[in-house]
Amino acid sequence: MPPEPTVYEVVGGQPFFEALVDRFYDRVEDDPELLAVYPQPRDLGPARRHLSLFLAEYWGGPPDYSAERGHPRLRMRHASFAIGAAQVERWFTHMRAAVQEMDPPEQARRPLLEYFERAAPMLQNRA
Repeated sequence: MPPEPTVYEVVGGQPFFEALVDRFYDRVEDDPELLAVYPQPRDLGPARRHLSLFLAEYWGGPPDYSAERGHPRLRMRHASFAIGAAQVERWFTHMRAAVQEMDPPEQARRPLLEYFERAAPMLQNRA
């Protein structure tokens, strides 16, 4: 019996994650409270690239993120940003909307949303 396809394969690979991240960051750009978290809000290009590479690798794609940036270390990479509960909620709201807009097959949608729901609180580092 062949192995189940990865989420990366189910959604069609890197282009899906790039489009997902673009939709997410388009929402961030229109959200002054969340945008204020970013050190250079005028240039979200690097953040877009990092997140799309990370998500693709996490979901079964090539290890490009790790090759470029090393271990993800989610909490460490976000420690220098002031992220409170409100920002976490906004982050998840925008990511959930981006997933819904992309409308992936259910076998990808559910794990994506469950992952983002678990990961979002790990970003919080302020009360």
